[in-house]
Amino acid sequence: MSLSDAMADLLARVEALSATETVATFDADRRVLAQDLVSALQVPPNDNSSMDGYAVRVADVTEPGKVLRVSQRIAAGHAGSPLEPGTCARIFTGAPMPAGADAVVMQEDTIEVGGDIHAVHIQAMPEPGQWVRRAGEDVTRGAVVLARGERLSPASLGLAASLSLAHLSVLARPRVALFSTGDELVMPGEVPPEAMKPGAIYNSNRFFLRTLLQRMGCEVSDLGIVPDRREATLAALKTAADHHDLILTSGGVSVGEEDHIKPSVQQLGSLDLWQIGMKPGKPFAYGTVRRDGGAGADAGLACHFIGLPGNPVSSFVTFLLLVRPFLLKLQGVPADRFHALPPATTLPAHFTVARADKRREFLRVRRNRAGGLDLFPNQSSGVLTSTVWGDGLVDNPAGTTIAHGDPVSYLSFADLLA
Repeated sequence: MSLSDAMADLLARVEALSATETVATFDADRRVLAQDLVSALQVPPNDNSSMDGYAVRVADVTEPGKVLRVSQRIAAGHAGSPLEPGTCARIFTGAPMPAGADAVVMQEDTIEVGGDIHAVHIQAMPEPGQWVRRAGEDVTRGAVVLARGERLSPASLGLAASLSLAHLSVLARPRVALFSTGDELVMPGEVPPEAMKPGAIYNSNRFFLRTLLQRMGCEVSDLGIVPDRREATLAALKTAADHHDLILTSGGVSVGEEDHIKPSVQQLGSLDLWQIGMKPGKPFAYGTVRRDGGAGADAGLACHFIGLPGNPVSSFVTFLLLVRPFLLKLQGVPADRFHALPPATTLPAHFTVARADKRREFLRVRRNRAGGLDLFPNQSSGVLTSTVWGDGLVDNPAGTTIAHGDPVSYLSFADLLA
């Protein structure tokens, strides 16, 4: 199946979670709003100064150098009295405009006058509304300021706080069970390099997948490493399905005799997607696992299953391209709020690919100072250093060679991780 068809099929099979919870606004970063936020007030609540300076009546400043007496001082958080005609008010950023004043002259455009009566020369002719923030120019009362399905950011949390919202109703975090399969896998710290058995490798996938899931706002249950045995695989899937929304595995989805994920998922549920025409990442799988032992609303329902390839680059790339949009939809982010595949940037290739691949290929690259892209020299799906060295992927269509200088489609890791 092509990657585009697999993306469409995958997103068609997932519905947003319905459970909600209330969390402190401080703790709501990256959570998804469960309801529209409607403002009960206007922001700012009144006209205020956007500069340190002097509030004036424009009609009183008849010429540059006009001297006005300073009749009051207004600091942020304090209300002044109506401005006397022919005077000005010393005002500070954020302070409410006094009634009658219609502009602010910043202090750099004034010169203080000495003497018993405090006064200033107004050096620049003001325009009506100059350096004035109007009441409600940011938020009007009754406006929907953040819509249901919005993935909250630091800026949107600040906006919510400006509306006096200390708590927010958000959709529940997806509960994801994560495990790796493979007798060759060893956890870092358990065995020193010099004591590793022949064929053993450290489990890198577990670390970046868990981190990616947490960045996506998931509640992760790390079930560790499952041995390459059918009984152990079945037991892990059964346990995970009963209490999670998604099971995510790496390894064991190919066609070898020691790959037990595929037949185990078929035995406990269904396997609906398997093998995609992309490189790296061909042995990607999607299916469902029955919840035989679930409680309450979960009983009898199916848990989503996604199986990623065991090679680390394949696992990393398929997570970014397929698992990321799946999780966004599962969390309730509307389809029109995210791109299943972020828009690509066209950049010149400062490398060549003389041999075309029959699959759509994602090449690890890095932008250079000349405005082009450099290619990591080893594009093997086991070379995880390519994802650290690189800052994105070239999306190269199947059957396409690349000559030096050719325009190519570049997907940045920053966009794919956003």
